[in-house]
Amino acid sequence: MFSASWIWIYVGSALMLLELLAPGFVIFFFGLSAATVGLIASVAGDWFSLTWQLAAFSAFSILYLVTLRRYLRSVFSGSRGDSKTDFDHEAVGRMGKIVEPVAPPHAGRVMIGDAEWTAVADRPLAAGTEVRVISQNNLTMKVEEVK
Repeated sequence: MFSASWIWIYVGSALMLLELLAPGFVIFFFGLSAATVGLIASVAGDWFSLTWQLAAFSAFSILYLVTLRRYLRSVFSGSRGDSKTDFDHEAVGRMGKIVEPVAPPHAGRVMIGDAEWTAVADRPLAAGTEVRVISQNNLTMKVEEVK
């Protein structure tokens, strides 16, 4: 019903999918080894006995773990370096347009780029006024009119 090659491929696929649930990025390589043995078994035929299949599985597992793990781990986990972006002040200096009037002490709304933000100001600003962000407090932008 099922040949040994298909069983190896199914087990390999299951192990690679199981990696999504388990941390460490190790199970994937056993799955890759099983899939490789399944492909070899489908091509090689009867001379590739169970003994050879198990030996190949062991050899490919070690080979993949030693050679590919370091490279693929960095690809899938991304870099962990510090970002040079200062997210607390990234909008300072940008230009925008008041969408909802600002009437201190009440906040209004400002369109900066293609996003709308909460805006505060020291003096009232009407809708349509061109403004510059002078400071940022989380998602609230303090703005001043551009003259």
